[in-house]
Amino acid sequence: MGRPYYNAAWCHTIKPFDLHNLPHLYIYVCYLIHGVTHMKRIVLYLMTNLAVLVVLSLVMNIFGVGRYLHANGLDVQQLLIFSAVIGFAGSGISLLISKWMAKTTTGARVIDPQAPASQAESWLLDTVHQLADRAGIGRPEVAIYDGAPNAFATGAFKNDALVAVSTGLLQSMNEEEITAVLGHEVAHIANGDMVTLTLIQGVVNTFVIFLARVVGYVVDSVLFRNNNQRGGIGAGYYLTVIVCEILFGILASIIVAWFSRQREFRADTGSAQLLGSGRPMINALARLGGLEAGDLPKNFEAAGINNGRGVGALFATHPPIEDRIRALQGQHA
Repeated sequence: MGRPYYNAAWCHTIKPFDLHNLPHLYIYVCYLIHGVTHMKRIVLYLMTNLAVLVVLSLVMNIFGVGRYLHANGLDVQQLLIFSAVIGFAGSGISLLISKWMAKTTTGARVIDPQAPASQAESWLLDTVHQLADRAGIGRPEVAIYDGAPNAFATGAFKNDALVAVSTGLLQSMNEEEITAVLGHEVAHIANGDMVTLTLIQGVVNTFVIFLARVVGYVVDSVLFRNNNQRGGIGAGYYLTVIVCEILFGILASIIVAWFSRQREFRADTGSAQLLGSGRPMINALARLGGLEAGDLPKNFEAAGINNGRGVGALFATHPPIEDRIRALQGQHA
């Protein structure tokens, strides 16, 4: 086990601490903050994607594309093409601006590869670059941001990605555990998870847009009878489309969340392969969950801090930490 990785210049408002000596309540609070941070990130992604969809839909309506699609009844083929264009454009734009959005929303500071500000930054940069070389991808940008223990990777291309680490994670973990987390993020890039997630998001966007308009057309034609009286679509169509897009969008997010959970397991495995052992990642996950590495306490679920259980499991982007630990233990038993 390496030394606690802490730099006062990064964490000037937080004093070093050892999780082993913290009261259990404080550990639970740290875990909850970690979960909220993950939730903020996925909400931000979904809101960005939704905002792009809304803007594109408005533009299409302004130019009369919607009325053209329904001029002579519902043209399913043209509607499907229209839905695919808007759906994939929305997710594609979200991906292309993901690095900029990540830096802007987290306030991340990118480390200059030519002039790291400290020995600690130099170690962090070298570690990420070494892992990227092992994974066979281009060396990503490395950034630091203030926040609770967390890290993420983003970017539209494998050879032009971003790996960002929070000051909370740098403070609370040792070098071996930090390296495991960095390996996890590099594995996300090497696996092409952001691109795959974008394609899945594009597909579900397509069906959300398509089905919402089909339902809107039926409601407007049958209930409001606008199609028979005025030969076009009316307010009932637009109102129904808005409501259905919201409802179908929520259901679609379950599919995206399921894939996100699967990619976390794969990234954990990828980290173990890059480091040659699953133990560092197990230790890192245990640290994040406020647990000792090894057997999980039986009262963990009763404490009320488990992640992704019950109804909320359908929308959780990350599997419960104890499940991830068990998976790694099973692979390296």
